[in-house]
Amino acid sequence: MADDLSPGPNRPLIAAALAAVGASLCCVAPLLLVALGVGGAWLGSLTALEPYRPIFIGGVLLFLGLAFRRLYLLPAACSPGEACALPRVRRNQRRVFWLASLLLLALLAFPYYASLLFG
Repeated sequence: MADDLSPGPNRPLIAAALAAVGASLCCVAPLLLVALGVGGAWLGSLTALEPYRPIFIGGVLLFLGLAFRRLYLLPAACSPGEACALPRVRRNQRRVFWLASLLLLALLAFPYYASLLFG
């Protein structure tokens, strides 16, 4: 019964994705809005989240670490009849983790390579 309350392997990964979006909101959101044709003076106010960027980055790294710990360091605690006991499911979870990690790290690094892309 206590296993039902423990977070699944996807929860830390989802939390890391949300933190990465928060960390890159100051840089990516204005660029996306301009690319969509939305403009205005209020667009500059989206950089108000810049001081909180290190907190969001810390959250991303923390949650990615928790997801890594759950997928690689902790033994899978499931019954033989459950889906999580299948090696294929665990392998797919690990693939999704690495794909999401690469995407999140690219999103975090966006302010550093944005000037190379958009001159």
